Amino acid sequence: MEALDALILSRIQFAANISFHILFPTITIALGWVLLFFRVRFAQTGDEKWMNIYRFWVKVFALSFAMGVVSGITMSFQFGTNWPGFMETVGNIAGPLLAYEVLTAFFLEAAFVGIMLFGFSRVPAWLHMLATFLVAFGTTVSAFWIIVLNSWMHTPQGFEMVDGVAFATDWWAIIFNPSMPYRFAHMLLASGLTVAFLIAGVSAFRWLIGDRSRDARTALKVGVTIGACLIPVQIYMGDMHGLNTLEHQPQKIAAMEGIWETGPNQPLLLFAIPDEAARENRFEVAIPNLASIILTHHAGGVVQGLNDFVAEDGTVMHPPVLPVFWSFRTMIGTGVAMLLLSWATVFMMWKRRRMHVDPAAGHWLAVEGLPKPFFWALVPMAFSGWVATLAGWYTTEIGRQPWLVQGVMTTEMAVADVPAPMVAGTLIGYLVVYGLLLFAYISVIVYLARKAARGDDGRAIDMSHSGKAQVAMLQPAE
Repeated sequence: MEALDALILSRIQFAANISFHILFPTITIALGWVLLFFRVRFAQTGDEKWMNIYRFWVKVFALSFAMGVVSGITMSFQFGTNWPGFMETVGNIAGPLLAYEVLTAFFLEAAFVGIMLFGFSRVPAWLHMLATFLVAFGTTVSAFWIIVLNSWMHTPQGFEMVDGVAFATDWWAIIFNPSMPYRFAHMLLASGLTVAFLIAGVSAFRWLIGDRSRDARTALKVGVTIGACLIPVQIYMGDMHGLNTLEHQPQKIAAMEGIWETGPNQPLLLFAIPDEAARENRFEVAIPNLASIILTHHAGGVVQGLNDFVAEDGTVMHPPVLPVFWSFRTMIGTGVAMLLLSWATVFMMWKRRRMHVDPAAGHWLAVEGLPKPFFWALVPMAFSGWVATLAGWYTTEIGRQPWLVQGVMTTEMAVADVPAPMVAGTLIGYLVVYGLLLFAYISVIVYLARKAARGDDGRAIDMSHSGKAQVAMLQPAE
């Protein structure tokens, strides 16, 4: 019983660590590219509002980058302390992939982030823009290698087992494993949506507390537009990822959909409470045939059920159904809310532009006249990307259980022989520290927004010396 408790506690501890860590790369991956967009627009137009937006959001990037680095180091320690069996079995594959992430991405980001943060008027404009590009590129490359390893754990190939240890036989097959392209695209889009709604939500908050500056209005329009453009693409990519998962991990799809018996004409469950002991769902609210249509593209398509993954001796080889079922619906529900709010906001701003301002002049969207409820709706959606990302991550990772590496090693095979009370103690410590850090992180963003709304974030100085500032940005430093 103690070993079982230690396994569960170790899983919870690693989940807590990775849940906290993933919040920050989810922001930095896309925010780097958005900052590059702001920087390019300033170079193109010379309009100080773009540099004001850049200066505000580069602070958020720096904060997120620092939190991601620290939490990533803490998480990596657990491979040795809690999960030694993982590296002992698949370290020949996982180790190099993690090393590639450090060598090709982390050093690239660390080398240029200082120029990006502090080089506004200290280096030539082209060098500052190049540094912004390299940091953005580095965050994406970093995400690539992590997604490669995670995808390989779900759809492993390109290796052979010798005396219980995995050895690489084809690195191309390992890197470009069957689920990697879908998982990587899904993660990049998730990061883009996270940043889009964060920018829109914080800008809406600034508007509500009285900030009517051009940079606040522009940032709001950029955030909402990015969100409105990316969410339909994410829905399509999510469907493609689901079909790939159906092919390689049908037990995960069965848990996501709450399907117990294999058969055609499977309904799509909008609401249910899966009962794993009784092997059935309670309080179902369903749309007939829709799950088969989505997964097989025709109503009579056969979808495999969870009962196919129970061995004759009663051993269950499918994931726990309830958390996978509801985390998937949380992700989908958040995505639908993103779609409705972003499209409605864009439509309303476009309509206000046509009603009150010359449509041929300026931006095609107008924040002025947007009904106040839209601002109030955008504020709580500022961190909706975090909710969707965590829900999707839980769906993916819990849905892989009981496997740690699909078909190669179970989670139980990798856990360390550590007393359960010791794991529980460190888990409590992690949760307390992470809770305080998360509160501090959000508080700093609120502080920066209030400071910008008061106009004491340096904008007044920049505007009063706008000609000099623009020359410093656009011309080589003396």
